Amino acid sequence: MSDARERLIVALDHPTLAAALAQVDALGDLVTRYKIGLELFSAVGPTAVEALCSRGKRIFLDLKIHDIPETVARAVAAASAHGRGVDLLTVHASGGRAMLERAVAAAKQALNAPKILAVTVLTSLSAADLAADGQSLSLEDLVVKRAQLAESSGCDGVIASPQEIIAIRQVARADFLVVTPSVRPAGASSGDQKRVATAAEARARGSSAVVVGRPIRDAADPSAVARALLAELG
Repeated sequence: MSDARERLIVALDHPTLAAALAQVDALGDLVTRYKIGLELFSAVGPTAVEALCSRGKRIFLDLKIHDIPETVARAVAAASAHGRGVDLLTVHASGGRAMLERAVAAAKQALNAPKILAVTVLTSLSAADLAADGQSLSLEDLVVKRAQLAESSGCDGVIASPQEIIAIRQVARADFLVVTPSVRPAGASSGDQKRVATAAEARARGSSAVVVGRPIRDAADPSAVARALLAELG
């Protein structure tokens, strides 16, 4: 992703399409890439994709699909048909090799052919959370192991926190995408995110793109925050 605007993805964490589009229109040409996640997609479905496509925006459809391989393949095919603006689509790496391979195959067969990104470990989770769930690997080792599984299964990249970027870059091919949520401007509240960094830190570690939601959505001057992030990513 060659320039700062390619590397900034703004999350549209809104309950209505009107609120989401108000944010998109307010940011104007500053932002070209947006994330549609579970909240907005659950509220209005493909209508959100169509509305952003009509405005010439590129879409990261963050549905975190996780189910048996057949169901995932069909879901990926359906999601890929929503519009040519959808260029990134997420599944959960924990679904296993067969599921990941079916997701990749379904995406490649679609006219739109979005890139498949595998979610490694949610950025709201800590090492203590994984231990409580019976996971014996360290958090970083689990992220790296799932990134390697995703790469060998044909995925185009992964979703991981800024804390694990360097470890992933040490084992993945150069063009493997590492998209990082949990990015916050310096001094901003981390909220429910537990593994955070600034945009500049994420970029320096090798992030392909950062996903930023609340720090822009809830800012008094969202455009100013977006400009500052673009400067960090430049």
